[in-house]
Amino acid sequence: MTTLPVASVVVPKRTFALDARAIKIVVQRDLIRTFQDRTRFISQLIQPVLFLFVLGSGLSSLTGSATGPIDLRTFMFPGVLATSTLFTAMFSAMSIVWDREFGFLREMLVAPVRRSSIILGKALGGATIATAQAVIVMVLGAFVHVPYTFGLVLTLLAEVFLLSFTLTAFGLAIVARITQVQTVMGLMQMLLLPLSFLSGALYPLSNLPTWLSIVVRFNPLTYAVHPVRTAVFAHLTLPDTVRQRLNPPLTWFGWDVPTWMQLGLVAVMGIGLMLVAIRQFQRVE
Repeated sequence: MTTLPVASVVVPKRTFALDARAIKIVVQRDLIRTFQDRTRFISQLIQPVLFLFVLGSGLSSLTGSATGPIDLRTFMFPGVLATSTLFTAMFSAMSIVWDREFGFLREMLVAPVRRSSIILGKALGGATIATAQAVIVMVLGAFVHVPYTFGLVLTLLAEVFLLSFTLTAFGLAIVARITQVQTVMGLMQMLLLPLSFLSGALYPLSNLPTWLSIVVRFNPLTYAVHPVRTAVFAHLTLPDTVRQRLNPPLTWFGWDVPTWMQLGLVAVMGIGLMLVAIRQFQRVE
């Protein structure tokens, strides 16, 4: 009886180069899938348009005396820009549940790469997609009197990318072990609106009721919305009284929190959530 030779299988060692290539491939796949589905990408722009041009224009007649020389839509723009990334980033994180349901995630898990590289690729892909959509929203800012400069554009892009990465990491930490799309859809709907409306995106932080002022300061999204608004307001010519009323400093017990510390908190939260997502993903079978 002839014994057939057994073919040997060589599994390459996990190296930094393979992990970097895995991150790149995951990012490219998410970008290709998103930009091929143009309907979904364009539909996610409906909310910023409604807030800026419908809600902003409709409320202008009621708030003209409160905003002074600034257009209400100009005031709303930083918050709309920041919260537009919220929905895109979180729904990008949800794609991992679709990958699990259709079996593609299992194929990624058997690859000779660290699972952390897969989850990091998902986070960077989601952040890139959300930032790309924010670029389109920034174009809308030109129609609501946002005085763009090269420095302002770079600042907004950097802040939006940082926020998008943190939000995608947050979404991944939540959905890493969820197996049903229906479950994650309901969970996201429960989280997105409170995060958005309690961030100060659509109203100033001055003269808020005590309970709302406390809740806003516990909302992580607040520490990304406020730097975006501060960057825009730094390029507006306004009386000090109007500036103080519409963009007051973000304070803790009377102490003004510097912008660099607010962004630092967002970065620390992003890293922490990324570690949580990786730990959750390590347990996926």
